[in-house]
Amino acid sequence: MTARLSIEQATVTYRQAGRGLLTAVDAVDLEVGAGEVVGLVGESGCGKSTLARAVCGLEPLASGRILLEGEPVGRLGLRSRDPRLRRIQMVFQNPYASLNPRRRVGSQIEDGRRVAAGTALSVTELLESVGLDAAAAAKYPHEFSGGQRQRVAIARAMATGPDLLIGDEPIASLDASLQARVAALMRTVALEHGASLLFISHDLAVVRVIADRIAVMQSGRIVEQGPAEQVWSAPQHPYTRRLLAAIPIADGLGRLPTV
Repeated sequence: MTARLSIEQATVTYRQAGRGLLTAVDAVDLEVGAGEVVGLVGESGCGKSTLARAVCGLEPLASGRILLEGEPVGRLGLRSRDPRLRRIQMVFQNPYASLNPRRRVGSQIEDGRRVAAGTALSVTELLESVGLDAAAAAKYPHEFSGGQRQRVAIARAMATGPDLLIGDEPIASLDASLQARVAALMRTVALEHGASLLFISHDLAVVRVIADRIAVMQSGRIVEQGPAEQVWSAPQHPYTRRLLAAIPIADGLGRLPTV
């Protein structure tokens, strides 16, 4: 499979007052293929979100490099966004914080369509692709539930016609009953629009049912990666086994929910 995203020895460090350097991401190698869904899992604070921000150009690399279809991804500057970075879109954990509360959602989705230079689906088509009707375009973010706001955020991200969609803990703030449905929706929408998906979560059970491959992160390092069922059924690293042991067994686990 051709790599759409290549992360090569990526390292991100922070300087702490009086404590020297903190290595948040430590020499990570990871690939996401064209049309592939990769789940990145690990406990809070392990460096998953920092890596996602580096992929989007929001965090500088101390060393290593990130390539999108062979082209280097640089840091996002203060000027207009590099067109290459527009091909990478992120859905954040808190959809209310990432949407402008003073603007109707249709106009916010339209912003993304302008980036796509007329090649994107219409606002109505984008809303319908995430299970919302055309009337949603005239509403403000506060008029939606948390799950609906996340659907709007997905539609806005896809409006740019991205090559890579990143979900940075996009289900963490949702009710348990909605988490698997929104995760499955992200997979469906990304693949139907020709995008790859890097889905970041601490919930290995949800990641298992939407991802083609899983990478497990601990203390800034990838400690295990492989096909989803292989990582689930025959984990090699003790940390992965601990994550699996902490998952409650529920009926229906292992099936994609209806979106």
